[in-house]
Amino acid sequence: MSEVMEMPVKSPLLNDGRKSIYQPEQEGLIYPEEPTFSSVEEERRHLKERLVGACRAFALQGYDYGFAGHLTVRDPANPSLYWTNPMAVHFSQVKVSNLICADHQGNVVEGKHAINRAGFVLHAAVHEHHKDIVAMCHAHTLYGTAFAALGKKLEPISQDAAAFYEDHVVIGDEAGQVAVEVKAGHKVANAFAGVKAAIHQNHGLLTASRHSIESAAFWFIALERCCQQQLMVEATGVTPRLVTPERSRYSREHVGSDYIGWLHFQPIWEDLVATQPDMFS
Repeated sequence: MSEVMEMPVKSPLLNDGRKSIYQPEQEGLIYPEEPTFSSVEEERRHLKERLVGACRAFALQGYDYGFAGHLTVRDPANPSLYWTNPMAVHFSQVKVSNLICADHQGNVVEGKHAINRAGFVLHAAVHEHHKDIVAMCHAHTLYGTAFAALGKKLEPISQDAAAFYEDHVVIGDEAGQVAVEVKAGHKVANAFAGVKAAIHQNHGLLTASRHSIESAAFWFIALERCCQQQLMVEATGVTPRLVTPERSRYSREHVGSDYIGWLHFQPIWEDLVATQPDMFS
């Protein structure tokens, strides 16, 4: 059965209105700012470009595995629709022009490519059940898939891992059975109440964001990295010293928020803009 958790405590705004202690108090410094939009069309273009950027980032990380892997972002004008990468197109070849838009029933309403059946089953269910979730990521990665076979949570072995402390779940339902039936999606969706990540036993990693596709993508990259680190530590046979619960919560509140995930993705985005201009075609 899916593991049930209470909603974790999220980091509140600082007293001076900043979302994060990383935002500079000094004025006039170069620092990433969250975007604002003058029209729905402008916002949609922005979301589609960042979705492509997330796919390209996954390609750079080597997250491709045949046609497996799907990333989604909710349409800003119609919440019942979401944009996703096309079926059987390598992450490195995803671009704005070949994205597809689908509804929660799996029907493609815009675009020429087919939709990934497993992606529809999982992502559509999460988007439909959680109106606050705007983006979701999944891929069949090497370390995440290996760690998922253990059927357990990450331990707070570092500050990086503490970002997921009490903010991820292990899903045992449908473990190892390919998610192509709608009921499987509902079971995964139920587990995403109030958390940003899930380890699906014998399957792999999933992340979701209530902020942006950039945040969902970065936390997926971070989760895969944490799985790799924990497997490396466990391979030593030495019991690691864990970060205490109090310190883990403190770290999560300051470096584990949706905003921080978005912020972490900004240098990745700037590098993609400079090196892969074809993604905008």
